[in-house]
Parts: sequence; structure tokens; C-alpha cells
Amino acid sequence: MNIYTKQKRWNWVLFAIAVIIVTGSLWYTNILVKKIARSERNNVRIWAKAIQRKANLVTYTETFFEIIREEERKRAEILADASKNMMGEVSSEVLDIYYKIIKGNHTIPVIMTKDNDSIIHARNIDDSVYLYDVLEGDLKKEFTVYNPIRIEYLPGEFQILYFKESLVYTDLRQVLNDLNESFLQDVVENAVSVPVIITDSSMQTVLVSGNIEGDNPEDSLLLARTLEQMASENDPIEITLMGKEKSFIFYKSSSLQMQLRVYPYVQFGVIGLFLLITYILFSASRRSEQDRVWVGMSKETAHQLGTPLSSMIAWLELLKLKGIKDDALDEIKKDIDRLENITDRFSKIGSPPSLDPVNIVDVVYNSTEYIKSRTSKKIEYDIRIPGNKPLIVPVNAHLFSWVIENLIKNAIDAMSGQGKITISMYEEKNNTIIDVSDTGKGIPKSHFKAIFNPGYTSKKRGWGLGLSLSKRIIRDYHQGKIYVRHSYPHRDTTFRIILKKKA
Repeated sequence: MNIYTKQKRWNWVLFAIAVIIVTGSLWYTNILVKKIARSERNNVRIWAKAIQRKANLVTYTETFFEIIREEERKRAEILADASKNMMGEVSSEVLDIYYKIIKGNHTIPVIMTKDNDSIIHARNIDDSVYLYDVLEGDLKKEFTVYNPIRIEYLPGEFQILYFKESLVYTDLRQVLNDLNESFLQDVVENAVSVPVIITDSSMQTVLVSGNIEGDNPEDSLLLARTLEQMASENDPIEITLMGKEKSFIFYKSSSLQMQLRVYPYVQFGVIGLFLLITYILFSASRRSEQDRVWVGMSKETAHQLGTPLSSMIAWLELLKLKGIKDDALDEIKKDIDRLENITDRFSKIGSPPSLDPVNIVDVVYNSTEYIKSRTSKKIEYDIRIPGNKPLIVPVNAHLFSWVIENLIKNAIDAMSGQGKITISMYEEKNNTIIDVSDTGKGIPKSHFKAIFNPGYTSKKRGWGLGLSLSKRIIRDYHQGKIYVRHSYPHRDTTFRIILKKKA
């Protein structure tokens, strides 16, 4: 098992672990959200019951205050009747009773005026009333809620008795108003801190709302949408407020619950983004380091080859000077030229290549002929060029021929020394296409990309560098593409190279 197969397996293992962690976190968070939602529903029901009890208390208090108001009104009428009857012909005993009634008034504010509303005296009123000589304006309006009583104390002479609700009832009414206001405030600022809307029995008119940020419940469209959303989350709770017809409490999840529901996705998104950036930076750093290693190794290889190669050239020239003529010398010369070409290739790795317009048909033919003369006769070579016309492409001939030779050598290894290699070249729009096919054992589809990784090889003694270098030459130096177009087990494999016709 090579390193890339192991790496792929580890990637799947790590991916599975990540899926388990994310799924587990989302599952646990979902449980927490459901528990919080259940708790909120219980709290809302408890709150609704408390509101119902308080509404009943307010209703009872209002009824009680109404009874007190009626009693106070009757007392005011008795006081008025007593004041009126004192001016008539009554016995001393009855007069004494009327006097006690009037004198015992400590709660009902009264003002006695002449017929022209000039003030005679007042009782149970702030002393500031004596600043007025005449009962008029707001003060008169305040004391004419109840009809004043005209008292004839002499023939043709009248006095007017003005009165209003008692001080006790005024204080009680203020308490009732405070209680009602407190009740509505408790509804708006509910202790459960969830968004609520209380409507009438029609579920259309809003009585009161609370904890709804940025919303205007008076907007009919917004109200309908909000109520629909609340009803879809939770069933409305029916209550009766202050003796009125039934009302409904609509509520939805609190902002805390919504934030908790979204939090895992935000958290994993941030972590994922961080890991992605880290991976990109790490990959770029590793790729840069690999490039430096490749360049250093290539230049060192060229340097190491240069010394024995120079010696071989010198020995060949010495043999020629001695007049030795043999076909073997010609073959040695070809191999020396070949070694020089290889050394030149290695020395150019890492340096900006010079791309010159070249007929790549000649480059492919030369590379094929060189390998053909040194391989088995059982291998058939077929080069196909539509119209046999030249294909001019800006390339570095030395580096491009290296790519072709690598592909042919890999094809020979895949066919185990017997089969057919087909090289097709043609133009397509702004590109030149080179397809190298063989009838070998094929490549698994899962390895189509992995075979271009450094160190990947299916041979026991292979280094796994040929296709990696080929990809670098085509992609980095020629801005082209090289990939496995298709491959079928024990049938054929096709590599495709795409080069731009113009640099």
C-alpha cells in the first residue's frame, strides 16, 4: 500500500470522525433546544394562569369598588337631602339629625355658594379654594359632575350646594387604576421573556403585546404573519381578562432558544472556515517546499551527470582521433547526446523556460523513434495527425519531449512489453490536443488524480516521479493541462495533453 492510498484512507477516517462529531453536536444541541422549548411552554402556561388569577382579582376589585362608589353616591345624596331639608319646617329632633349628618361629613367635598356662584364656605377641600371668590372654570366643572342642589333659605333667596365623589372613592379609584396599569405592565413585561401577543376573541385585534423587538403589532399584514408564525409553533392559550370575553395568548420561541438553535451551525461554519484557510496555507507552504526540493534535486542531478558526461565526450573524441571507426561509436554518440539532453532538462527545472514556436509533430516523432529503437518489437506505434500538417505550439522542446517519453514509457510498462501505443494530435479552437493511448492493464478511476502525485507508483522499483514531473512541466511551465481522459481495465488508457496555440 503506497503513501497516497494510506492518505486517502486516513482522509476518509477523519471525514467520518468529523461527521460523527458534527452529527453528535447537532443531535445534542437539538435535545437541549427541545428541553428549553418544553420549559418555555410550561413557563408560559404558568404565567398565563397567574395572569388569569390576577385578572380575576382585578375584576373582583373593580366590582368591589363599584359597590363602594354606589354607597358613596348614596351618602352624597343623603348629605344633599339633609342640607336641603334643614331649610324647611322640621322638628328640633329631625333638625338635630340633619345637623349631625352634615357635621359628620369628612369625606365628601362640598362647596356652598350664593345664587350667583359666589363662594360662601367649603368643606373637605384644599384651602386653596378660598382663593376664588366665585365658583367658575375648571373648579366648577369638577363640582358639576353631579347635579348641584338649590336650597331656598328665605323666600326668593337661594343657596347652591355643589358636591363631588368622596375622597375615599377618589383614593380607591386611583388604587384601581394603578392595579389595572400594573396588570397590563405585567402582561407586557412577562417574566418568561418570550414574545407574546394577547388578542380578543376574534384573534385579530391586539389587546397588548410584549418582547416583540422591532415589530409593530398594529400593522395588519405584519400582525397576521406574526400570529400565523406563533400559532404554527405553539397553540394559543385561552384566558379571560378583567370580566371581558375570552382572549388568546399567542407566543413563540425566545431569542435565546433561536440563538441556541443556530449556534452550532455558526460555530462549525467558523471552525470550518478556519480549517479551510489553515489547510490552504499549509498546502501552499508544503507545495512551495516540494518545489524547492524538486528544483534542488534536479539541479544536483544535472550537476552530477555533467562530470561523467564530459569525460565520456572526451573519450569519444579521443577514439575518433585515433582513427577508430565503428558503428558502436555512432550509437555511443547518440546516447551521449541523449544524456546531454537529459542533463539540460534537469538543469532547466525551476528556471523560467523559454517557450518557442515549435512543430510538436517533430518533437513527438523524435521522442517516439528514440524509444522505439530501444524497446521490444512487439510494441506497435501509431501516430495520427489529421492532414499530416504541422502543429506549431509555443513550447520548450526539451521539456515537452520529456513529457512524451514519460507517457510512452509508462504505456510500455502498463502493456508488459506487448501491445499498441497510439498518439493522436489535432487542433481544437485555440488549443492543441495530444492523446497518448495504450492497450495496457488500465488505471482504476479512483486513481486518476493520485497517479500525478509524487511517489505514486504501481511498480516495485519505481520512483513515482515521471507523471508528477510531467504534470509540473505542462501545468506550471506551459500553462496547459494533462489528465487521464479515460481508462478501462485490461483494455486501454488514454492520457490527454492540452496546450494553448498561443502563449
